[in-house]
Amino acid sequence: MKYESYISEKIMKTKFIVSINDLNHYFGEKKVRSQILFDINFNIKFGEIVIMTGPSGSGKTTLLTLIGGLRSVQEGSLKFLGQELSGASNEQLVKVRRHIGYIFQAHNLLDFLTARQNVQMSLELHKNIPEWEARSKSEAILNAVKLENRVNYYPSDLSGGQKQRVAIARALVSHPKLVLADEPTAALDSKTGRDVVTLMQKLAKEQNCAILMVTHDNRILDIADRIIQMEDGYLVKEVSYLPNGS
Repeated sequence: MKYESYISEKIMKTKFIVSINDLNHYFGEKKVRSQILFDINFNIKFGEIVIMTGPSGSGKTTLLTLIGGLRSVQEGSLKFLGQELSGASNEQLVKVRRHIGYIFQAHNLLDFLTARQNVQMSLELHKNIPEWEARSKSEAILNAVKLENRVNYYPSDLSGGQKQRVAIARALVSHPKLVLADEPTAALDSKTGRDVVTLMQKLAKEQNCAILMVTHDNRILDIADRIIQMEDGYLVKEVSYLPNGS
């Protein structure tokens, strides 16, 4: 069975896009081994926006990278679309990452590529999309983030907010099932940061894409369906703003 067909079947059968049970994680080995995450349990629904807060060093980014298939699961269960990531091969993790969009504090745009080319790079992971279609999709998503007049601009010619909008377009162009955002507003002023997360919220809801966002920015917490708080590697508090929230 092709992986894409497998994913489609899993979407039909599973309630959660991410399901985590009794997850623990460690850095180092033997005498210098240190536990970073302790007994993490939570789920993320389709189309849900979850914000993760907590002080620096509380394990937020480590958890984000585990969910994104950027680290290997050591203990416990972490499922993406029903597929267990514990014990997954590198090839399986690469296929999982094709269904996830990433947005970071640093926009991580390539300076020698235009806005459209930076976005289009995300589609190169999908071998079944021809070049003309990838170009068209990239221009369409840039239009959606109100950068239709900046398609052929290089990052050096864009403002901080415009660069982050390109990063959002790059994350969403392939219609991922999940977007992971690590401090996406940290380098932006309050108005630009607000505009960026409102745009993320709008596009994600249109695509029924879930968002897990790490932030210290208390000004944007109201966009969340749910807020979870991390401290010292523990999930210590969870607040749901959905009538049927979990």
